[in-house]
Amino acid sequence: MKNNIRASLLLRQSSDYVMLLLAFLCAREYIHGKGDVFMSGFNFLLLLISFFTWAVSSMAVHLVEDFRLRSFSFEFIAILKASLIHACVFSFLFFYCFKYYPFPRTFTCLYTTLLFVMITTCRFIIKRILIRMRSSGYNTRNVVIIGAGETGMNFYREISSNEQFGYRCVGFVDDHHAKVGIGKQYLGDISSLKSILETHEVDDVIVALPGTQTEQTARVIMASEQEAKRVRIIADCHRFCTSTTGMHVFGHFPLITIRSSPLDDVTRQAFKRFFDICITVILLVTVFTWLFPIIAILIKLTSRGPVFFRQERWGVSNKRIMCYKFRSMKTESRDTDNDGRYLQAMKFDKRITPLGSFLRRTSLDELPQFINVLMGDMSIVGPRPHPLPLHYESKSTVENYMLRHMVKPGITGWAQVNGCRGETRQLGQMQKRVNLDLWYIEHYTFWLDIQIIFQTVMNMVKGDRNAY
Repeated sequence: MKNNIRASLLLRQSSDYVMLLLAFLCAREYIHGKGDVFMSGFNFLLLLISFFTWAVSSMAVHLVEDFRLRSFSFEFIAILKASLIHACVFSFLFFYCFKYYPFPRTFTCLYTTLLFVMITTCRFIIKRILIRMRSSGYNTRNVVIIGAGETGMNFYREISSNEQFGYRCVGFVDDHHAKVGIGKQYLGDISSLKSILETHEVDDVIVALPGTQTEQTARVIMASEQEAKRVRIIADCHRFCTSTTGMHVFGHFPLITIRSSPLDDVTRQAFKRFFDICITVILLVTVFTWLFPIIAILIKLTSRGPVFFRQERWGVSNKRIMCYKFRSMKTESRDTDNDGRYLQAMKFDKRITPLGSFLRRTSLDELPQFINVLMGDMSIVGPRPHPLPLHYESKSTVENYMLRHMVKPGITGWAQVNGCRGETRQLGQMQKRVNLDLWYIEHYTFWLDIQIIFQTVMNMVKGDRNAY
């Protein structure tokens, strides 16, 4: 069985080099058509450099790891990173070392594109094949679960119902013999673990003991390591963990972060801020200089009152911000009813002016919030900030509502492009919006921001049926 696991790892890694060779030959064939030789001693040198660069870069981005418990998106990102490193190395070589090479840009771009597409496709196919094999009982890892309590049984049910993980439970080890539901899978108590590991083919030892049983856990670790078995401990706080839970060592203490986000990284925050400023400045120079005055004049001509509407809302880290919009309602309109409940805008709302209806439907009323972006209160993409009355209502009724404030609020967001706009009179509507916001926070990437911006522009052009 161990040979099967090693074979799968070897298959995934060796396929990379086969795809590298094919991509190299295809790129050389194209360059050959432009008048260069197909293969030469120099080309063989480039191929060797390519192989070495890929080996180093794939290790650096952890592409050589087993991705059986992760979705293909993690493997895809690792392939993308390795391909970009590979392209940078070749660009450096052609710029500084091989200046005489006739087609450096063409070859580098074509070769990088081909190897990325081919390796990604091949890896995806291999992953699907391995999932089918594991579902059929091949390419699995045998585990012994220490502890047949609630945690151990839940873990057993998890791996049993997800055969694609590739884990097979050999049995349970527990000091209490009368565990319900174990049956023939009971192998013995902890004191006999060493002999159990000697007589059974086991790859991993899963410790599912309560945190209070530190002595038993220590005995399990010692016995397992004496038999050269890998020990994995299910943290006692597992029920609070999420898909983004992470752990790092602080001194000698392992600290578990229950919920994390890519935007916890200062570098990503700085890049997102740089992107926001660049887009805002470009729009300011090319669009806002003429569009803002036109909208302002139309507002003044069609209704009495100020051009801008200012409203206090909740920003990142629970700090209040002043949010700017083009006024779309009559000046005398109220935000709350007699009981202090927030009056959300609804379809055919009499408070909305005719021009305001158009502005809201096309989201043009939100454009002044780019001022908030320049001030640093908001981002272009992020969870939408809510008015204070609605915020206070949702804070105590919607699960995980306040977690939205871990990042800057946005002009548009993942919830908005997925149809969560307009009224949220039903509790489930606000919960869905919050869930989508949390998904964005936990899965942020630069490309996801680009996708959301593109979808927002499309919605502005065709009009959003939930925007009123």
